[in-house]
Amino acid sequence: MPADAPEVENNGHRARLRQRLFEGGPDALLDHELVEYLLALTIPRIDTKPLAKALLAEFGGIAGLLTADAEAIARVKGMKDTNIAALKAVHAAALRLLQARVREQPVLANWQALLDYLRADMAPHTIERFRVLHLNTRNMLVRDELMNEGSVDEAPVYVREVIRRALHLGSAALILVHNHPSGDPSPSRADIDITRRIAEAGKPLGILVHDHVVIGSEGHVSLRAKGLI
Repeated sequence: MPADAPEVENNGHRARLRQRLFEGGPDALLDHELVEYLLALTIPRIDTKPLAKALLAEFGGIAGLLTADAEAIARVKGMKDTNIAALKAVHAAALRLLQARVREQPVLANWQALLDYLRADMAPHTIERFRVLHLNTRNMLVRDELMNEGSVDEAPVYVREVIRRALHLGSAALILVHNHPSGDPSPSRADIDITRRIAEAGKPLGILVHDHVVIGSEGHVSLRAKGLI
């Protein structure tokens, strides 16, 4: 067999994957084929299927792979910076697509789109992160900000900083969000207390706290829905 035969075979296989993707859309390729083709864009001339399958096995599927941090992916043999960047670019694009859906209409009328975005962005994190969604008088999202991040079970939150930022942005309402790296989204006593303190501080200033959503890999909890605000 000629020395360049494997390369020709790989190119033919990739062309077939590409054609299936063009003709069949997002469901035309299996998870390992999507990752395989993506890796092929940055790893020419070799078969990327074994590496794709190894990555999916390591991270428990395509969602775990795309949301994994770069350092974790780099520990898989065969992965280089350019390959990792391709995976992270896909993840970033997916999040921006979800965020665009949130911005299309008032957040309270588009709640499922918001939850989809928050779960995709926050559930995989291994440290706790606290963010604030700032809304205008029409409940349109005007700013989505990370306020703090901390350890595996705590992210410090300061009422005065949240309210000061809301005043600076002219926010009419807030939605508080944080993740539980444990996976269990059940709110803690501290979660409930900080929510009530922020709501009390904002009320005389005309800043409403619509909700505090806790995100985990096992789901989400709305403190408003639970009657805790």
